[in-house]
Amino acid sequence: MTYASTLARDPFATYRQIDAVGRTATADGPALVQLLYKELVAALRAAAWACEKRKFAVKSERITRATAILFALEAGLDFEKGGQVSETLARLYGGARKTVINASLGHDPKPFRDSADMLDEIAQAWRTASAA
Repeated sequence: MTYASTLARDPFATYRQIDAVGRTATADGPALVQLLYKELVAALRAAAWACEKRKFAVKSERITRATAILFALEAGLDFEKGGQVSETLARLYGGARKTVINASLGHDPKPFRDSADMLDEIAQAWRTASAA
């Protein structure tokens, strides 16, 4: 019953959730990281849009998603194999999380856009490294 009522309220959100679950189920390590970055950047851009449009429920949902993804990316770091790169990424994810949480208290879309742009650059580096 819960699933049906959720579907009736927002079928697009339900589709995106099912789509994301399907893509993560078959993704290997690098592909999963790329997918997480894609979802993270999309969530941050949607939070910025929601700030501008004063869609506070959407903003809250997207911030929650972005924060959860940042935690997942940090939890997936291998500090033994990754060494200084893992430490740098951990600081970056922590800083981005702090920026997002601080920005969640206001209505300025800029911190969300800036974070999305920065993380999109890292995502591009992951795509380039994975293609090599």
